Amino acid sequence: PTLRLPFPLAWRLVGAKTSKMVKYAKEPDNSTKSCKARGSDLRVHFKNTRESAMAIRKMTLNVAKKYLEDVIDHKRAIPFRRFCGGIGRTAQAKNEGSTNGQARWPTKSCEFLLGLLKNAESNAEVKGLDIDSLAITHIQVNKAQKQRRRTYRAHGRINPYMSSPCHVEVTLSEKEETVAKQAEEADAPKLTRKQAARLKSGSSSA
Repeated sequence: PTLRLPFPLAWRLVGAKTSKMVKYAKEPDNSTKSCKARGSDLRVHFKNTRESAMAIRKMTLNVAKKYLEDVIDHKRAIPFRRFCGGIGRTAQAKNEGSTNGQARWPTKSCEFLLGLLKNAESNAEVKGLDIDSLAITHIQVNKAQKQRRRTYRAHGRINPYMSSPCHVEVTLSEKEETVAKQAEEADAPKLTRKQAARLKSGSSSA
């Protein structure tokens, strides 16, 4: 008799055998100073996750983790800028730089993003990167294939009842130290185009 595995377990085993190198939408400029993490087909709303991801973009790792934890505790809010139809307004939105006052506390999205950041942090520790200097240089959320269910309506009708999962990828990179300009270059007066042209013509005629 053939051994029949439950569907999720069988799917995982097939995926493990045929797994390939994953491709990211954007590769880091310096791969030795960066680490990546991604999640595919995450069962969390795409729109909420996209707004949460945009809120933590360009933050340092520690600041982003603290922000997401505060959102889960309702101390801070995620401003909704693109997918803001029917989103209520709250006083917490103005603290995050929102212009429309619309914000929410998408707990599930924040928990998924927090887990992804911790995963990336573990990858950074394996590579020997400085955790305190890591910042989110790239984060992207894409729609995944919808999962189908059905809901029963009046008069014997059936309507679709779809979920909206998403793919998320994040790249953390060490901040590059900015080198200060020399004092002579900083103090030197800048010439206008006319002054530079005059100076050039005077030197060429001489």
